[in-house]
Amino acid sequence: MRPSLVIVGAGPRGTGLIERIAANAPELYGGSGLDIHLVDPHQPGAGRIWRAAQSPLLWMNSHAEDITMFTDETVAMEGPVSEGPTLHEWAGIDGRVFADRPLQGSYLRWVHERAVAALPPDVTVHHHPRRALRVSGPREGRQQVWLEGRPRPLPADLVVLALGHLDAELDDEQSALATYARDHGLLHLPPDFTADSDLSALKAGEPVLVRGFGLAFVDLMVLLTEGRGGRYEGDTYVPSGQEPVLYVGSRRGVPYHSKIGYDWSGERPPLPRFFGPAEVDELLARPQGFDFRRDVWPLVAKELGFAHYHRLFTVHPERTSVAWSVFEEKYAAAADVAEREAHVASAVPDPADRLDLDALDHPLDGVRYGSFEEFQEGLRGYVEGDLSRRHDPRYSPDLAVFLALLSVYGQLVRLGGIGPWWHGFFSYVASGPPGPRLRQMLALSRAGVLKFLGAGLTVSGEDGVFRASSATVPDFFVEARTLVEARLPEPTVGRARDTLLRELHADGVAETPDGLLRVDPGDGRILDRAGLPHPRRFALGPYTDGRTPGAFTRPRTGGPAFRQNDATARAALRFLSRLSSQAAA
Repeated sequence: MRPSLVIVGAGPRGTGLIERIAANAPELYGGSGLDIHLVDPHQPGAGRIWRAAQSPLLWMNSHAEDITMFTDETVAMEGPVSEGPTLHEWAGIDGRVFADRPLQGSYLRWVHERAVAALPPDVTVHHHPRRALRVSGPREGRQQVWLEGRPRPLPADLVVLALGHLDAELDDEQSALATYARDHGLLHLPPDFTADSDLSALKAGEPVLVRGFGLAFVDLMVLLTEGRGGRYEGDTYVPSGQEPVLYVGSRRGVPYHSKIGYDWSGERPPLPRFFGPAEVDELLARPQGFDFRRDVWPLVAKELGFAHYHRLFTVHPERTSVAWSVFEEKYAAAADVAEREAHVASAVPDPADRLDLDALDHPLDGVRYGSFEEFQEGLRGYVEGDLSRRHDPRYSPDLAVFLALLSVYGQLVRLGGIGPWWHGFFSYVASGPPGPRLRQMLALSRAGVLKFLGAGLTVSGEDGVFRASSATVPDFFVEARTLVEARLPEPTVGRARDTLLRELHADGVAETPDGLLRVDPGDGRILDRAGLPHPRRFALGPYTDGRTPGAFTRPRTGGPAFRQNDATARAALRFLSRLSSQAAA
C-alpha cells in the first residue's frame, strides 16, 4: 500500500507544510508514491480565515511587502530555501498598501497550488471538504481519521493537525453573562472571528458594549460603520444613520499600537544579544524548570532594551550623553533592573527616549479622569500621540524593538508553555492595526459613533441590562442591551468546540496550565501526559505550546512558523520513507 499522510487543516499552516514537503522530498523521500489527504471544509490555501467570501473592507494588518509564505536564508532550518514572491510582488501592488483579506486569500491559494505542483510526480494530493471528527489507532500502527458524513475513516500512516483559529466554549464569566442575556432578552455575542459574527441584531442608534480593543474590535468597527454605508471625507466620518453607538473598553483600555509607518534604514541591532539559543538551552536544562516572570522575562526585557538603545545611540547620538561602547558595557554588566534603569537615566536625558515596558503595557494604570467627556478627549490625544510617534523615524528605536520582539518570539517557541501574557503583549505592541484604522477611530469618536470606556473594564448583568464601568472614569457607567466580546476565542484544548481536539483531550494528551496542546519543540509531535511524543501524530498552530506570531511572516525575519514547518515535514518524510522501504523489503 502507498504511504498515506493526512493533514487536518488546509489553510496557510497546512499549505506551508506542503511547501516544505515539496522542498525536502528530493533529499528525504525515496518511497514509491505517497498520498497526502487534506481535510478542511474550506478551500485549500486560504482556509476559513482568509476565505474569499468576506468583506473587502477587512484589511490585512501588515503592509503587502511584509507578507510572505516563502523561506529565505534567515530561517534556521535543515531544509533547502525555496524563495518566492511577497504578497505585493505577486499581486503587483504598492508594497506599502494594506491589502484586503480576500486578496491575501487569493495569494494563499496560489501558494498552495504552486506547492502542490512542486511535489514529486508520484505524490498525490486529495482534498476532502469535510470536518475531521477524531483520530484513532494504536501508537505503533496505522491511524484512522474519521470525517463528518463519511462512514469509513481515512487510513493514515501519519497525521498532522494544522488547525488554525477555532471556536471555543465560553469561560465561566462569559457563560454567566450569556445566561443572563437569555433570561432577560438581551444579546450577548461571544468571542468569534468577526467576519463570522451575525451583526444584524445590532440596531441603528442603540448603545452596544464592546469588550476588547484589539484587531477583532477594528473589524467590528469597520463592519458596523463603512459596512453599513458610512464614509470618510478626509478626517471626518459621515454617518449613514445605520450605525449603533459603540462603547469600547478592555483590560488596557487603549487600542493596540499602530503599525509603524516608515522603513528601516542603516544597521540592524545585532540580535539575539541577551536572549538567544544559549539562554534557552540553559533554561530548558534546569531540572526544576523555569518560571516565565522570574527567569525568562528579565532576559526578554534586557533584549528589547538592547535593541532600543542600540538604535538610539547609533542613529541619534545627539540624544545621548555617552558613547555607545561605554553604554553597552555598563548595560550588559548591570546586575539587576534597578541598576540598569539608573544607568539608562544617566545616559539618556529625555524620558521619551527611554524604553519603559511597564508604561508601554499599561498606559492607563493609575490614570483617572474627572468626567467621561474629559476621557474621550484624553484618549483621542493618546491615539494621536501613538500615530505621530509610530510614523516618525525620529523614534526609530520603536522599530528596533519590533525587530527584537520577532527575535524573542523565535526563541520563546522553543520553551513551550510560557503562559498567555506574552502573546497578548506581543500582539498589542507589534501586531496592531494599520495607522489609517486608528485615524478612522478618531473620526468615529469625534462623530459620536465610538465612545471609550477605559481600562480594567468590568461588565455585569444588573436591573435587566448589561452595565459596564472602568476605574479610569470613577463613578461612571453605561448600560446597554447588547454586549459584544470582541476577541478571538482562547485556543484551549479542553474548551475547544472542535470535536477532534476534544477527543484528543479525552484521550489524554498533555496540556500546559493555560490549556494549550503540548508538542515536542523539535518536530511538533503531540506529547502525552507522561511527556512521550506520539510517533504518528503531529500538531502545528495557535492551540499548541509551539504557537508562533503567525503562519506567514515578514521577509528576512527568521519565520519561526517556517522553521517548524520544515522540521515537521522532514520528520514526516523520514518516517514515511522508512515505512516505504520496509514495505518494499
